[in-house]
Amino acid sequence: MTLYKNKYRVESARLQNWDYGWNGKYFITIVTKDRTHFFGEIDNSKKLHLSEIGIYAEKYWHEIPEHFPFIILDKFIVMPNHIHGIIIIDKKRNGDDDKRDERCRDKACLVSTTMQTTPQPPLSPGKKRFRNPGKNNISTIVGSYKSAVSNKGHLIEPDFDWQSRFHDHIIRDDMELKKI
Repeated sequence: MTLYKNKYRVESARLQNWDYGWNGKYFITIVTKDRTHFFGEIDNSKKLHLSEIGIYAEKYWHEIPEHFPFIILDKFIVMPNHIHGIIIIDKKRNGDDDKRDERCRDKACLVSTTMQTTPQPPLSPGKKRFRNPGKNNISTIVGSYKSAVSNKGHLIEPDFDWQSRFHDHIIRDDMELKKI
């Protein structure tokens, strides 16, 4: 481990030669702080009964494509203390370009190379729920989702919180997708 400001720090678990804004399928797991069962409980028949926060966790997951129109959602499940979901980035779906295109071959290209020609209408409060949707990568999407759930979750249960990070896995082919 390396030191930062004389403290140990956790190295990035991210694949270093991959841009997490690229088109692809990503398996995401997000866990509550201390693995506390904020999202519900499983009864004797192995059925999950969602809590109020769990209902919002599910609802807001399904709203992700409203805030990030290049996202397609695949399978998703809420568990008592975590969620699993598959996010598909498909930027060509709404006219956005994949960052691997000819105009932007390296990480130095940080600004959009396309111009927006039509003004956008003001966003409704529901559309503003997700914060900082500018970077269009997995970290921004997951961070925005966690923020939306946290804002509502703190009103219901002041102790609600997430673990500081999330787990992701790049799904490389259809066989891996089916296995997940």
